[in-house]
Order: sequence, then structure tokens, then C-alpha cells
Amino acid sequence: MSVGKRAEPDPYSLPVPGLVRRVRRIAGISQRELARAARISHGVIGRIEKGTSMPTLPVLERILGVAGLGIVVVNDEGRVIRPMLDRADAHDGADRRYPSHLDTILDPEPGEWWGDIYGLARPPETFHRDRSRRDMQRRRSQWEVRVARHRHEPPPPKVPDYY
Repeated sequence: MSVGKRAEPDPYSLPVPGLVRRVRRIAGISQRELARAARISHGVIGRIEKGTSMPTLPVLERILGVAGLGIVVVNDEGRVIRPMLDRADAHDGADRRYPSHLDTILDPEPGEWWGDIYGLARPPETFHRDRSRRDMQRRRSQWEVRVARHRHEPPPPKVPDYY
């Protein structure tokens, strides 16, 4: 399974000017009143509405917050994507997070850690570096959990015990 790159979005193609005007309409306030409520200068509001300036994310959040609005991330199908939670028990011995794109294995079994083949002491947690194994495991898990959706599909191959 290959990971395709998407084209970088042009920040000026986002409808920020219209969103800022919508905030003012919802709140029923002028540019000066919005600027005061969002703690920025009214000139910045004017430039954003004109489309000649793009606010930073924290500034945009403050502007949207004036009307009780917020920012969400959605995928191509329109489903809201929630941020990953930071689990304290999934940090290494130097208190670093494990890579987000890898599945963390807490309390690994023999053969689940790459260092097992070298006879190294097994850590309390690790992750699979093999992308194909990880993708196979995720497909199998989705097939097992979403029975109704995949009822008429043959099961994906089982994930081997070790790689």
C-alpha cells in the first residue's frame, strides 16, 4: 500500500475572508468590535476580510471564537478527524513519544520487537517498523471489527506472528 502525497493547499485559497465576515454577521458586530473582542488591531481584520492577509491559526481561532465557532479537521468523506491523545504510558525511557505513524506495542511478546533477533533485552514497549505488516494488521482489524460492512468480502490474510 503506497502513501500518496497530496498537493500542498494554498492558504490563500481557503475562504478565510468569508469566514471572518460570517463571524461578524453572526455576532452582529463591526470590524472594530471584532478586533477588540479577538484582541487584534482592526486594520488586521480589514486586511483579512479583503484577502490581502492570512491570520495565524491562533488568531483565526480567536476570531471564530467571538461567534462561538471553532475549527475541525475533516477527511475527504467529511468525517471529523479527532486528534491523537498523548498517553503517558507510551513514552520511551527518555520520555519521548513513539512515532505517531507506528502502532505502539505495550508489553511486547517474544518476536514482536526487532531487537529479539539480536538477543537484546526486550523494552516495556515498542512498535512495528515494517509498514506492510502494520498495514496488513490494520486491514485485518478493520475486517474483524466492521463485520456488517465487510460481510461479503473474503477475510484478509492473517498477520504472521513475527517478521
